[in-house]
Order: sequence, then C-alpha cells, then structure tokens
Amino acid sequence: MNRLVRGRLFTRVFIAFLFCMMMHGVSFGEAKEVVVYTALDQVYSEPVLKTFQEETGIRVRPVYDIEATKTIGLVNRIIAEKAHPQCDVFWNNEIVNTLRLKARGLTVPFRSSQAAQLPDIYRDPADHWAGFAARARVFVYNTTLLRDKTKPRSIMDFVNPAWKKKACMAYPLFGTAATHATALFDLWGKDRALQFFKDLRKNGIDLVDGNSVVRDRVARGIYLWGITDTDDVYSGMKRGMPIDMLLPDQDHLGTLVIPNTVAVIQNAPHPHEAKQLIDFLLSERTERMLARSGSGQIPLRSGLKPVSGIPSLGDIHPTRIHYERLAALMEEVLPVLEEILEK
Repeated sequence: MNRLVRGRLFTRVFIAFLFCMMMHGVSFGEAKEVVVYTALDQVYSEPVLKTFQEETGIRVRPVYDIEATKTIGLVNRIIAEKAHPQCDVFWNNEIVNTLRLKARGLTVPFRSSQAAQLPDIYRDPADHWAGFAARARVFVYNTTLLRDKTKPRSIMDFVNPAWKKKACMAYPLFGTAATHATALFDLWGKDRALQFFKDLRKNGIDLVDGNSVVRDRVARGIYLWGITDTDDVYSGMKRGMPIDMLLPDQDHLGTLVIPNTVAVIQNAPHPHEAKQLIDFLLSERTERMLARSGSGQIPLRSGLKPVSGIPSLGDIHPTRIHYERLAALMEEVLPVLEEILEK
C-alpha cells in the first residue's frame, strides 16, 4: 500500500471516528458548563458555586434573583423558556415554587446519591426535587424596647389589639412570606385565612418590601417586632443590631420550616453537569458551608448542628403541612390575597 493510499484510508477512518463521536454527543475543545438559576442571596450562594467550579472544572453560569421579584421572577423565567430551556438547575431558597414547576412538567426526576441522608419529608418520592439547608419563619423583636416586656408568642398576635401598629411583615405575595401565607390557607381554610389577613390590616400591621426590611425596621425601633426568616435575623445579630429571634406557636400551630430545594429542569442543555451540581449542593459539605455562612442555614442532616444563635431542627416544633398541596393552592391564594391587601 503506497503512501497516498494509506493517507486516504487514514483520512476516511478519522472522519468516520469524528462522525461517530458527534452522533454520541461528544464535543472537542468545548468547556463543560452548567446554568443555575438561584433564589438564595448571591452573597451566600456564590461561594458554594465557585467551590464547585474550582473542584470540578465545570464552568458555572449563575442567574440570581433580584429583590423586587424574588423567587417568582426566576420561576416565571423558567416557564417562559419552556420551549427553549436555558436553565439546567433551579436552586430555590424555598419549596413551593419548585413544586409549581414540577406540576407544570418543567422538572425531571433525578435521585442524587446524597438524597438518602436527608429526612423523607424534604425529598420528593418521585425524585423531582430534594431539600437541604433550611430556614425557619421566626419573630424578630427589638431587644431594647422589649427587654423586660411581654413578647409575641403566636402569629395570632398580629391581630391582637395590644400590638396595634407595632409590628410588620413582608408583603405576602413573594418568597417565603408567600409560602407562609399559603400554608395558613391550607391549615385554616380559605375563610379563616382571609379573615386573618383582613384583621391584620385593620390592626395596622405594616406590609413592607421584603424580610430584610422587616428586620431593619424592627432594629431601628420603628416597630417592636415582626416575622421574617432565621437568616435575616442572624445576619442582623452578627452586625450588632439590637434584635433577637423567637420561635412562634411552639405549643400548637408550630413554626414553619422552609428548606432550600434543587431540581433538574426539563430538557436542560447540560443534564450531566446538572446532576453533578445537584450532588454537590445536597452534600454534607454544602450544608456545613451554608450553616457557617452569614445566613446561618439550618442543616437537615441529623448530627449536623447549626451555628450558635440558630435553632437546630430538633429544637423546633414544626408546622405540619403537605408541601405538594401548597403548590396547587398558591395558584389560587395569591390573586385573592393580593385583592384584599390592596383594598
């Protein structure tokens, strides 16, 4: 076989090899990447994503939420991109909106190797999502103004005339405040829940633009107390604000615990990398990182303790709710709630 024939044969074999690799989805010289939409504050989520990128070599392209729209904005973006998905992983800082995506067929099952280490209540039986690193809905109060005085014990104190115009909460149409409002509709029924929010407004409870605003106004003494999330209170305490937290309704209704959740998006452009990222996010290491971050997230793994000042999962009498029901109910609740709160 002369050199020319050998050269032609080699070229044909090489072309056939390249064609075979392309048919099996193998690319050459293209860096691996994963696109993650995350609703957890960038200051807390970014270090986790950077660690994953450094250790795996997979480029992470994050899209963070903005204060104005919270989680709802990212969810609406995923819905709008249904025909041509841009997102691989949805890292939500709560759970109900993740379930809303599942209900719309926008997530796919993936059983992470880490999921078995998490409590059953924080895992989808069909493996569409898994929870980790939670927050609790707690009262934040001004330690100077309420040092030796009676403190709120129940969310029913929002409608108690003794606290008229002395408390605040985030507008309950976004983020964890919307999750909490929807949970009350599930627990109490529509009529009682609507009456609660009507009475709350009559009692002069201020509705503000976000959980951190609740904390800040309580710290400044504009209000004596409010309801927010553990991470907001903890970060304020670390900054020297005159505030502390209380677990509401420990004798009956319970305190609402809301985990971070992760899910693979339907027709994700980078499904393999998406699964690698989810394994990392659900790992013990990530729970430790988020617990020790300025947000003081509550680990869901047994044996992992939160930082000082944050209650552990075992110290909380939790609100007993069915997360799947909340996803369907939120679609009904939010328009009705918006209508009565605007009056």
